[in-house]
Amino acid sequence: MSLFWKDHKPLLLFYLAQMLLVPALYWLSGEGRPPGIVLYGMAISFAVLLLYLLFRYWQQSALYNSLDNPSSAADGSFEIPGDSALAEAFREVLRAKERTYEQQLHAYQSKMDRHIEFMNRWVHQMKTPLSVMQLTLRELEDEHMRSLQEELDRIRKGLEMVLYTSRLDRFSEDFRVETTNLLRVVGESVAENRRLFIRKGIAAKLHIGESLEVYTDRKWLRFMLGQILTNAVNYSAGKGDSVSITAFRQGNATVLEITDQGIGIAREDLKRVFNPYYTGQRGRQYHESTGMGLYLVKEIAGKLGHAVELESEAGAGTTVRILFRPGQQA
Repeated sequence: MSLFWKDHKPLLLFYLAQMLLVPALYWLSGEGRPPGIVLYGMAISFAVLLLYLLFRYWQQSALYNSLDNPSSAADGSFEIPGDSALAEAFREVLRAKERTYEQQLHAYQSKMDRHIEFMNRWVHQMKTPLSVMQLTLRELEDEHMRSLQEELDRIRKGLEMVLYTSRLDRFSEDFRVETTNLLRVVGESVAENRRLFIRKGIAAKLHIGESLEVYTDRKWLRFMLGQILTNAVNYSAGKGDSVSITAFRQGNATVLEITDQGIGIAREDLKRVFNPYYTGQRGRQYHESTGMGLYLVKEIAGKLGHAVELESEAGAGTTVRILFRPGQQA
C-alpha cells in the first residue's frame, strides 16, 4: 500500500494544483459563478479521481504488495503477479535479466571448470616425476639425500592440498562412503608421515581397537588425518614428545582424538583456527603454515557428516577430535 501511494504522489500533487487553479481561473475571468457550482465541479472531479485510484489499486495491488516487500526475492521465489501491461513489462525485464545472468554464470562456471581441470592435470603430472625422484633417493643414505627427501615430502603434501582443495567444490562427484577400519586408515596416515615423525623425533602412540570401524570415505579421511598429524608434529615442542591417537565409543558415536604435546594455540586464536588462510599467533612463527589445513579438515568433515572439535591451551598442547556421529557407524 505504501508503494502505491508513493507511486501516485505526483498525480495527487498535480491534481491538487489543478483544483486550486480552476476556481482561480473562474475568479480571474470575472464570470462570477456561484461558489457552490465551483465546489460541485471540484467534488465530481475528485470522485472521478477516487474511482480511478480505486480501480488502479484493485488492478495493481498484488504487484505493489510484492514490490513493497523486496526481501521475498531473496529465496528465489519472487514472482510478478497480475496481468496488467505494467506487470507484463516487469516480467519481461526480469526474464531478460535472468537470461543474461544465466549466460554469465554458465560462462564463469565453464571457466572455473577449465581452471580446475588444468590444476588437477598439472598436479598429477607433477606427482609422477616427484614419485620417481623419491624412489631414486630411497636407494641413497647420504644426509643430503635425506634432506632432499624431506623437501620432496613437503612438495608432495603441497600438491595434495592443491588437488583436494580444487576437488572440494565437486565433493559429491568424488567420494565413496563405506565401512572403514579405523586402526588401518590411521596407521596408513602415520606411515605416510613417518619421515616427518622421524625428522622431528616425535613418536606416534596409537590406542585404537582392531575391530573399531566407522562409516566414512577412506581417501578423504586419510587426507584429513594427514593435515592434523602434520600440524601436531610441526607444532610439537621438541624431540622426545609424542602424538597420541585414541579412538573410543561415546554413546552411539565414535570419537577419534589426536593429541600432541606441542606449543598449543593462543586463546584469542581458538575461534578462528578453522578460517581459511588464518595462521594465528603460533602459525606465524612457522613459515610453512598456510592456514588452510584445519579449514579443509572442517569443510571435508562437514561434507562427510562428521564433526570436528579442537581444544588447546598455549604451552600445553592441542587435541583435535573427529566425531563420527550416530547413524554413520558401521
